[in-house]
Amino acid sequence: MSAHAAAGSVRYCGRIFTIEEIDRIRELLASEPRRNRLQLSRVVCDELGWRSPAGRRKDMSCRVAMLRMHRDGLITLPPPQKGNGNGRTRPRLTSASDPREPITLPAGALGELLFRPVNTRKDSSLWNELIERYHYLGYKPLPGAQIRYLVFSGPHLLAALGFGAAAWALAPRDRFIGWTAEQRVHNLHLIVNNARFLILPWVSSQNLASRVLAGVARRLPKDWQTRYGYQPVLLETFVEQGRFRGTCYRAGNWIHVGQTQGRGKLDRHTRYPLPVKDIFLYPLHKRFRQALCTPVGLRHAQADRSSDL
Repeated sequence: MSAHAAAGSVRYCGRIFTIEEIDRIRELLASEPRRNRLQLSRVVCDELGWRSPAGRRKDMSCRVAMLRMHRDGLITLPPPQKGNGNGRTRPRLTSASDPREPITLPAGALGELLFRPVNTRKDSSLWNELIERYHYLGYKPLPGAQIRYLVFSGPHLLAALGFGAAAWALAPRDRFIGWTAEQRVHNLHLIVNNARFLILPWVSSQNLASRVLAGVARRLPKDWQTRYGYQPVLLETFVEQGRFRGTCYRAGNWIHVGQTQGRGKLDRHTRYPLPVKDIFLYPLHKRFRQALCTPVGLRHAQADRSSDL
C-alpha cells in the first residue's frame, strides 16, 4: 500500500487522500455501477476537486491512483473495457515505423530542426510505434501531464522525445533543489521528466542528440504553457548505468546530481530492483530554485509574474 503521509491518510500520485475521501470514492463507485473507469475518474476528480493549476481535471493521475487503490484493496473498480487492466497496451507495428534511408550528415548540415508536438491520432500512433520498436524501454503511456515530440529536418524524421510527470521523491534531486517536503508536494508539477529520448537508428549524425536536447529545452516551456497553463522550471532524466554514459546530456550542460537507489518511482517497497541510473537535471529558468521553493500561498500571489522567472 502507498506510504502513509499522515495518520489516517495515504498518498497516491503525489496527492494525499484522507480516509474520508477513500470512503467517498467507494460510495461513488457503488452509486455509478454502469460507468467505466475513465468516466469514474472524471467523477472522482470533480468530487474531490482534483485539478491542475490550469483548472483541468487530473483524470490521468486519478485513473492511475484509483488503479493502485484497487490493487491495494482499498476500492474495487469495474473490469476494464479493453486491454489488460494495467494501462499498458502494446502499439500495433505498421510500415509507418519501418526503417528509412540512412541519414549520415553532420548535425550542422541538417539545417533547422522542427519540433512537432504530438497532437493528432496519426502522430500519436507513429510516436508510440517508434518508441515500442526502437527504444530499449519500449512504449508505455506517460504519466500525468505530458508532451511528446517528433523531430524533423525538412521531410526527414530524426528523433522522438517524451516528457511526463517527475518522480515523486528523489533524494539527490531534492537535495540539489533544497526544498522542503511541503514545497515539493505543492510545486512538483514544475519539474518535468524526459521519460523517452530516441534518435532513430537509421540516423547517424554527430552532436545531433545534444542539439535536439537544446532545441527542445527552448521549445517545451511555451508548449507546456499553452497546453497546461503554466511553465515548468526544471527538467529531469535518468540514464541507466552500464548501458549509457549520458554523453549527450553532459554535452548539453545537464547537471549530474547523483544516482537512483535501484527502484522505480512506482515501487514503494523495493520489491522489484531496477538498474541504477544516473540523475541529470536541466534548469529552464535561472531562478528555478526560487520557483520550486516558493510557499504555495506566495506562489498564487506571484502567478502573474511567473513568465519573468
